[in-house]
Amino acid sequence: MIDTSAFQGKKAAYYTLGCKLNFSETSTFGRMLQDMGVVTAEKGEHADICLINTCSVTEVADHKCRQAIHRMVRNHPGAFVVVTGCYAQLEPEEVGGIEGVDLVLGSNEKARLIQYLSEAFVESDGNSGVPASVPVGADAHVPSRIYVEKTKDIKSFQPSCSRGNRTRYFLKVQDGCSYFCTYCTIPYARGFSRNPTIASLVEQAEQAVSEGGKEIVLTGVNIGDFGKSTGERFIDLVKALDKVEGVRRYRISSLEPDLLDDELIEYCASSESFMPHFHIPLQSGSDEVLRLMHRRYDTALFAHKIELIKRYMPDAFIGVDVMVGTRGETPELFEETYRFLDGLDVTQLHVFPYSERPGTAALRIPYVVDERDKKLRSKRLLELSDNKTLAFYQRFVGKEMEVLFEKAPRGRAMHGFTDNYIRVELPPQEARPEYDNQLMRVRLGELNHDKTALKVSIYNNV
Repeated sequence: MIDTSAFQGKKAAYYTLGCKLNFSETSTFGRMLQDMGVVTAEKGEHADICLINTCSVTEVADHKCRQAIHRMVRNHPGAFVVVTGCYAQLEPEEVGGIEGVDLVLGSNEKARLIQYLSEAFVESDGNSGVPASVPVGADAHVPSRIYVEKTKDIKSFQPSCSRGNRTRYFLKVQDGCSYFCTYCTIPYARGFSRNPTIASLVEQAEQAVSEGGKEIVLTGVNIGDFGKSTGERFIDLVKALDKVEGVRRYRISSLEPDLLDDELIEYCASSESFMPHFHIPLQSGSDEVLRLMHRRYDTALFAHKIELIKRYMPDAFIGVDVMVGTRGETPELFEETYRFLDGLDVTQLHVFPYSERPGTAALRIPYVVDERDKKLRSKRLLELSDNKTLAFYQRFVGKEMEVLFEKAPRGRAMHGFTDNYIRVELPPQEARPEYDNQLMRVRLGELNHDKTALKVSIYNNV
């Protein structure tokens, strides 16, 4: 039994880096602490506990993690600082050596956050969270407690279905990855693919509905690989969730093209709840580069998936991940990628410059792209993305669609998304608090001032 008395009335601050899965997990951590009597610190308030959930997808991400940790320590002097996530798993000693960090939890251990936090925190002096046996002061140094298992021993699954301060719920359906792409460290940071049962995920979706949730985003590291732990299939999960009453919208966060079954595309096209919105990582439009990356598909398969989606759902929003400047990507091979993407009927490109990661197989590939070329290639693809997104948005100007609105700060424009993920903006003078988490019928107008959304006018609540 965990003693919660030491947590009563404490305040916690949270900082998340990286993917939607991390944001979902941080929200779940917050709920767990709230159940212990901990409240979230408001902006400007001093926190007793700080939790930083880290990312390590690139070297830049590692740098941002270190900056975030230093900033939290500086802004909340004397707070008990917990660091978890991918960077903590891959570089635990480095994280533990940062002044002010008290507890480091790896990917296996974060599922037992409350247990580890209690063991380290319950003996506190009741004020700062620093163990009473250690003098508090500017020169006090508390050795970090580090709990990190080796990658092969990462087997736990931390359930997560939470919205934090957002309207949409993020339901974690899978964790880890058994693919070993040459550029990637995710399998080392999160372990091999694993998942809970369909029945448990249906229960979490039903709980989200009971809390007022209308939209649920399915998240994970490689969610198309769902079923490794339970012998089930992702399409079976989708069909089961589709039967949950009260969920108006589901979105699938990201699916590898080789795991995006034709059956799943057809099913989503006929479903009222699964939205015409897909996010599919391509990484490169060159078959030679895809082989160097050890990706499990080629451009022909990718193009087939896009064609099939558009055949069944002509208005579908399709986002595509692209990595530029990876080792082996000669100028000629980049041009192959550009031409391939230019000819695809997709909506938006998420462009990531390649970052060297120690210990990855990509470092054995001899051709290295310099930073200047990476930036130029990124710029070209981002311009292509802007043109595709703009053309997609303009197709819908003047149409009536349903939008799920999200809460906006007082006096600011209200935003939301159509079923096919067009971002919309409702002017401040028309925004109402009661519109939050409501599906509204709107007419889509012209682009807003920074071309990030379409202006809308309200018709009626649906």
